[in-house]
Amino acid sequence: MLLVLFNLAVFVVLMVLLSRLARRHQSLSRQVLTGLLFGVALGFIMQSLYDTHTIARTLEWVNMIGSGYVRLLQMIVIPLVLVSILGAVARLHNATSLGKISALSLSILLGTTAIAALVGVFVTHSFGLNAADLVQGARELARAEQLESQVASVANLSLPQLVVSFIPQNPFADMTGASPTAVIGVVIFAVFLGLATLTLLKDEPELGARVVGGIEALQALVMRLVRLVMKLTPYGVMALMTKVIAGSNLQDVVSLGGFLLASYVAIAIMFAIHGLLLTLVGVNAKRFFKKVWPVLAFAFTSRSSAATIPLNVQAQTQKLGVPESIANFSASFGATIGQNGCAGIYPAMLAVMIAPTMGIDVLDPLWLATLVGVITLASFGVAGVGGGATFAALIVLPIMGMPVALAALLISIEPLIDMARTALNVNGAMTAGTITSKLLGETDQATFLRDEELQGTGKTAANSL
Repeated sequence: MLLVLFNLAVFVVLMVLLSRLARRHQSLSRQVLTGLLFGVALGFIMQSLYDTHTIARTLEWVNMIGSGYVRLLQMIVIPLVLVSILGAVARLHNATSLGKISALSLSILLGTTAIAALVGVFVTHSFGLNAADLVQGARELARAEQLESQVASVANLSLPQLVVSFIPQNPFADMTGASPTAVIGVVIFAVFLGLATLTLLKDEPELGARVVGGIEALQALVMRLVRLVMKLTPYGVMALMTKVIAGSNLQDVVSLGGFLLASYVAIAIMFAIHGLLLTLVGVNAKRFFKKVWPVLAFAFTSRSSAATIPLNVQAQTQKLGVPESIANFSASFGATIGQNGCAGIYPAMLAVMIAPTMGIDVLDPLWLATLVGVITLASFGVAGVGGGATFAALIVLPIMGMPVALAALLISIEPLIDMARTALNVNGAMTAGTITSKLLGETDQATFLRDEELQGTGKTAANSL
């Protein structure tokens, strides 16, 4: 108990040091980086010095900060998506603009997911990974049985049924976030409310103007709430990183090191492809990554694309110069559609590992095209929370006639891979928004070219986001 109290005292001291950075008006980027480094250092020290019982007892308390912060972000996701999409649509001059934004954003998200699937295939094949080489332990076997029981409910939905399920029967139920596709349901509801506002403005301008004024007031209130929560980001990142590092089993990491390494190589290649796509449309990729890295750092530690939506929208609008309408669509859609890491790379890697055990040539053009097509279509509605990759695998593998047990064999290193996958998912959404904005000629270049560090301005870290 004394060791646990000592560890918690160290954690509190580190939080106090982070708070001093905020009082000195350091940028949020610097605060997040410092929190991440503090978390890594504390996690490694705990992993090296203490037994699993002491670590677990300590992490119970540390996780109050990390999980509490993630829950606060999840609390504001639905209100933010609702008012942001509603406000964005209500400010459009016509429905044609809405169609262009939606079509471009979705096309980029799905296109990059298809590319990610191909990257996963070729990296896995290059590493020579094979499902037959993995060893099942008791924990993995239990997980395999659990996944097998979930397949029936997932596989029973045909693709048309899955698409129809996105349309909200009860938008208020979707606002509770109860289902994996709740964000899509809220987006659809908000779009229709926005279109209704446009028609009201046209038919009854005075009444429509009052409605728009109410929407703007509500949006201002929600954004103030977002800023309050964002001030806690460095502390949340430190707690989450401490948990990940201290709670990892190094022996399991070593035994499954090949898949872990291949996953990170594939993810790194996709980050490079995002940068290439940005460069092709005239966006400075280096500046882009410098501006969005705090968002990626949080996505990395939280493993939640949905919880990162507020940071995603803020970064696009206030750092990248993307209009609110485009930023809100790309961030919201990107949390549940076209996730490059969870829905693209991961199912492709599993399929390629299983294929040799079934006598399938992974380089067969027809099989490859089928796999990429299935992965791209199945990326609709993948949950934007930790474990979304497993959900994607439950859809893709049965369609391809493959067992799902392999997903269970990777349970030991799943959090370590999922962190990087989530960061890639979020970067894909921001890339889609940035490219869409650039192609439509809507990017505010002055905002994009503005320096990150607001030295001497007296702005707080929350405002600098």
